[in-house]
Amino acid sequence: MNSDLFLTSLHLSFPELILAVGALILLMVGVFSGERSGKLVSVLAMIVFAIAFFWLLFIPAQGLGWGGVYKADGFARFMKLLALFGSFVALFMSIGHAKENQLDKFEFPVLVVLSTLGIMVMISANDLISLYLGLELQSLSIYVIAAINRDSLKSTEAGLKYFVLGALSSGMLLYGMSLVYGFTGHTNFADIAQALSADGGRSLGLIFGLVFILAGLAFKISAVPFHMWTPDVYEGAPTAVTAFLASAPKVAAMSMLVRVVITAFLPLLIDWQQIIVFIAIASMLLGSFAAIGQHNIKRLMAYSSIGNMGYVLVGLSAGTPAGVSGVMLYMLIYVIMTLGSFAVIMSMRRQDGTVVEEIDDLAGMSTTSPFMAMVLTATMFSLAGIPPLAGFFAKYFVFMAAVDAKLYALAVIGFLTSVIGCYYYLRIVKVMWFDKPVGQFAEPSGSLKLVFGLSGLFMIVYIFVGGPIGGAVDLAAATLF
Repeated sequence: MNSDLFLTSLHLSFPELILAVGALILLMVGVFSGERSGKLVSVLAMIVFAIAFFWLLFIPAQGLGWGGVYKADGFARFMKLLALFGSFVALFMSIGHAKENQLDKFEFPVLVVLSTLGIMVMISANDLISLYLGLELQSLSIYVIAAINRDSLKSTEAGLKYFVLGALSSGMLLYGMSLVYGFTGHTNFADIAQALSADGGRSLGLIFGLVFILAGLAFKISAVPFHMWTPDVYEGAPTAVTAFLASAPKVAAMSMLVRVVITAFLPLLIDWQQIIVFIAIASMLLGSFAAIGQHNIKRLMAYSSIGNMGYVLVGLSAGTPAGVSGVMLYMLIYVIMTLGSFAVIMSMRRQDGTVVEEIDDLAGMSTTSPFMAMVLTATMFSLAGIPPLAGFFAKYFVFMAAVDAKLYALAVIGFLTSVIGCYYYLRIVKVMWFDKPVGQFAEPSGSLKLVFGLSGLFMIVYIFVGGPIGGAVDLAAATLF
């Protein structure tokens, strides 16, 4: 690689370099400052995220780097900004509650930075090999932080389950990649698409490869039937870790799925569309029905997450710019709703410091903690897709993309499962506003108040700011096609 190409590649991947160098510096700070440096390293990690965020925001770069395995475009930029935002907020929420879950170790923020570095690489991957490298860097860090509270049996069990099933999904993904490479002779996405167009594509071995790749990626977004790890990991991991898990890695996995099917496998649209439609319907149905019987609010949020990924896949199954635009908008609104929800869940603690997670513990919250109750109500209404809150627009655009692509049955099933899902969201609202109080909640920390307050405000005012956001998303989505 000559010096000009090398410098261009460095410029394109500078946000990743900020995180990589930042992680190494943070590790040194932690090692030399000792065990008590967790808070300092967390604050420095947030500064690293902020620097990378503003670099991406104000110095956009487009093009191919590192021999074509890395791609910077509008789509990657939007999704990276969203992932950095999710990581920043999850770390910000954890600072005040680090001690109780052993998150005050300096290794925790370092692992979050390394995981986010993997996420950034995944989002810009333009080759099967760079995709896998990013995926493993992200996953290995998350396996550790899911089980970071070694004194908790639930936490170590969550980490082990995630590790075992994650290793299985990585194996399926690699096998699919090897089949695709064997039948096309390429690992680069653009070259794969070209080979598929030239050959007329559809050999049986190649379809098998596509199925295995989609199965591996479906695990990462916890779509049915690869969802089995989600409720246990959401419940067992410390809540700050769950908030991170539910935001940035989901953005990365969905970005990767979009880029793979749109950039590499668009000539096989009919084949992957059937798989995505099946996974979307299964996820929406399971997410709607399985959540009804849940009593633990973190498990309920896990099934809600599975259902939401189903709705996102409705947009992707269209395979059009409008569909991808709907996916991106849904992920933006989903991340903000989820972080707001988990900020409230982290605030669920009694005056004596006891942490509670049962839905029944929210009884009478409207009288004991009215502000928290109002925010959680707005978030639940938004997750249910009730207009004019942000969640309604998220669902509206993915369903409209499906209708435009003549996937009428998919849109109807999506609408019906959304109505069923309203039941368990509204049950939480009913418990908060109409049941008798069972105890007083302690005053939440300022950081959590700020997160769930701004999240609730976004749900309500989205109708006024949605136009410019939608325009930015459409422009970013168009760069994929």
